[in-house]
This record gives sequence, structure tokens and C-alpha cells, in this order.
Amino acid sequence: MLTLTIAAPLWADEVDEARDALSKKEDDADSAKALEEVFQAAEKSYTLLKKGERTLTYGFDYSLLRDTQVQTVRTGNNVFSVVSQAEAQHTFTNSFTFDYGIWDNLTFSMRLPLVAKYDTEREIDVYGLGDVSLSLRWQPWSSLRGRPVYTLYGTLGLPTGTSPYDINSDKDLATGSGFYSIGGGLNMSYVIDPVVLFGSLGYTYNVPVSGLHQVRGGRELNKVDPGSAINFSMGFAYALSYDVSLSTSYQMSHNFKPTYTFADARFDGTEQTSAIMNFSLGLRTSPNYIVNVNAGFGMTEDSPDVLLGLSMPLDIKGLKAQ
Repeated sequence: MLTLTIAAPLWADEVDEARDALSKKEDDADSAKALEEVFQAAEKSYTLLKKGERTLTYGFDYSLLRDTQVQTVRTGNNVFSVVSQAEAQHTFTNSFTFDYGIWDNLTFSMRLPLVAKYDTEREIDVYGLGDVSLSLRWQPWSSLRGRPVYTLYGTLGLPTGTSPYDINSDKDLATGSGFYSIGGGLNMSYVIDPVVLFGSLGYTYNVPVSGLHQVRGGRELNKVDPGSAINFSMGFAYALSYDVSLSTSYQMSHNFKPTYTFADARFDGTEQTSAIMNFSLGLRTSPNYIVNVNAGFGMTEDSPDVLLGLSMPLDIKGLKAQ
């Protein structure tokens, strides 16, 4: 499953524009501030930090994926049978995301996930580190009132989790993808009245894995080319009040055919399309903190059936720039 990474900043010009649009209201200052903070909190990956600024965010995510795996098993010389196996994987992820402002228009991020996964159909589980990801978000052009803000981003996924190609797939579960990934893309945000519209378009190259010796269906798997992927997202954030906000987004990713090279044969997998609809509610717990709770659902067979999540900033002494 691919993880979509999106990034675009909200600068002062957009906030000024929103404040002008709300000038006839008595709570104009609060509305403009809420608009800025809602967007930054609900879509954390869009936020760029000022030079030297540092933040740490905790996130908790749950996903449920029900599926039926079809495998071919060798039962004799050149004789294979088809076996179906039901899966119901519950994945719990605790993640810590560190952001650092290199320049005012360039932000570095690192995400560290801790994964617990359960398969209730096969009664197996795993706990461990997931795939660490690094990213850079850059705004090449200054923002102008009445115009969208564009940001370029690049990501690097590291196979730090348990690889699905190093385990016994009948008895174990993986916490990572098993391969490196390199991605990049373009993002956009735009303020209209008290609403922020945002969208993203990107491409990810998944690096092939070789030197494998995993037995699958009676055959030895030696190499996997995961196939590249394209993705896009779109949505909006809206400040219902100074203390309550709502964000809605749609994310879609298409993974091209993977290729599996065995000791005696080579097979092409199937293309996969994942589409997710997600809703987020932001609640202000103090003047400086917003907690987000989100719920979503998959819209294709290749998507998780249920998604739940929570994110909040962590205030650690000495973390923030003076």
C-alpha cells in the first residue's frame, strides 16, 4: 500500500486575503487565524516552517484490510493447484514526525513509524519498526494575493521495516515494504473565502529488489520489481469556528504491474488502484494546539476497508527554536 505524501505551504498573503474576505464579520481576526491554523493542522504535510523552527507531531493510525489471497502450490512434478486464503489484517501505527525549517521556503521532515499488525483470520501478529521516510518541501515562488501557492516535494522511503520477502508468508507478517522508494511531485493550495482548497500530483519509483531466496508456492523467488506508481489528491479545509474545523480529502494511487522473477520462471503481477475518502475534525485544546481526529474508507478492492487516525503536536522542552 502506498502512502501518499503531499506538501504545500500557507503563507501570510493567503491569510491576509482570507481576512479581507471576512472583513464584514465581527470576529474577523479570529476567523483569519483559524483559517490558517486549520489548514496547517488538518493537512500537516502542507505546512512549511520558518528558518530554524522545529516541530514534533505524534500520530496514531488504524487500518483494516480484508482480502482473499490466491496462490499456486506445487503438488507434483509440473502440477500446481490453486489455494485461496482469507486475510483480515488490522494495522496499528504509532508515528513520530519531526519537521525542521532549513530556510523559510524549505522544510525537512522525517517520519518514524512503530507498527503492530494482526491477522485475525490466520491468528498471527507482528510488532516492530515500519519504513522510515524522509522528505523535502520547497516553495520556489513567493506567494501572491489571489493566486495559488505551489510547492515541490521529494520523498525517500527506507526499507527499515520487516520485509515481506524475508519472511515465511504463511506464518509471518511484514511491517515494511521491503524496498526503497523515491518520489516527487507538485502541490497547490488556494484560499477562497474562509475555505482552503488543496491538491497534489506525484510519481513514485519503487526500486527493484534482488538476491532473494524466498519460497512461494513451491518456487524460489529471486527478484521483485515492485513497479512505479502515480498518485494525486484533492480536498478542502474549512473553519467552522475558532475552535472547530473540518477537512475533507480524496486520495488516489495507481501502481503499475510488478514483476516476479523465480528460479524457473517469470510472472507479471496485476496493476492496483487505491482510492481513499478521508474526513478530519480539528478541535482546539488550547490557544496553541489543535488535535485532529480522522476517519476514512477505501473505495476500491485494493484499498483498506476502514481508516481511523489521530494526530497532535508534542511540546518538548528545547525543541522549538528560540
